[in-house]
Amino acid sequence: MAKKKKNISEMSFLDHLEELRWHLIKSVVAITIAATGAFIAKGFIFDVLIFGPSKASFITYELLCKASKYLGMENFCFTELPFEIQSRTMSGQFSAHIWTAITSGFVIAFPYVLYQLWKFISPGLHENERKHSRGFIIVSSLLFFIGVLFGYYVICPLSINFLGTYQVSSEVHNDFDLSSYIGLIRSSVLASGLVFELPIIIYFLTKIGLVTPEFLRTYRKYALIVVLVVSAVITPPDVASQVIVAIPILILYEASILISRIVIRNQKRREKKHV
Repeated sequence: MAKKKKNISEMSFLDHLEELRWHLIKSVVAITIAATGAFIAKGFIFDVLIFGPSKASFITYELLCKASKYLGMENFCFTELPFEIQSRTMSGQFSAHIWTAITSGFVIAFPYVLYQLWKFISPGLHENERKHSRGFIIVSSLLFFIGVLFGYYVICPLSINFLGTYQVSSEVHNDFDLSSYIGLIRSSVLASGLVFELPIIIYFLTKIGLVTPEFLRTYRKYALIVVLVVSAVITPPDVASQVIVAIPILILYEASILISRIVIRNQKRREKKHV
């Protein structure tokens, strides 16, 4: 006979840990399956995606070249990037293949990982909270993928173009290690994907009473400083790149204020109905 699932109020601490363990196992299995597919699709993952931003024909460089010509400059117009990518260790290429497949697996399986997270936390929510949070997985996944695309098509090419062409002397030639190059791609893409989750984070912080619209508005000027610091960390140290990255993050912050205001307004409406 099948074992009946316990009510959330009847579960002990160990029961919660057991439940969390199974959700984590399912998430790991999903990431492993997606990573296996990415491992098999080595040609597309590396030749098209990973090494795409290292080529002058990459779409971002072409658009920047057209924009710079329109403005009377040709700063972003070039036929090739003056660097080479090398592997200097015996297991370098195999390790890069493995870790790139795992990273790709996480990105692909992200909606399912969110679903497992939601399955774990949703039993602890009230019915009306579950109803109003129904689009959590879709919205979170959409924001994450938009962030990933922003990191790949904006942050990566800006960083690679700046760092790949930077020289302290004409005597020094840029030969980048494969792990260093892929590390830049991976950190840019994942960092952007997670930063774009800001509205979702603010939504839940507002729901539990840790954040209010007034708080976000009061500390807007400090948030601006934090955004500029984050932009400086994840982009090359030139003003244009930092501004390009800072603009969408600031838009996300303003959107977070609006979301926080809507959450507070809905909570007040529900409170009035219960009075």
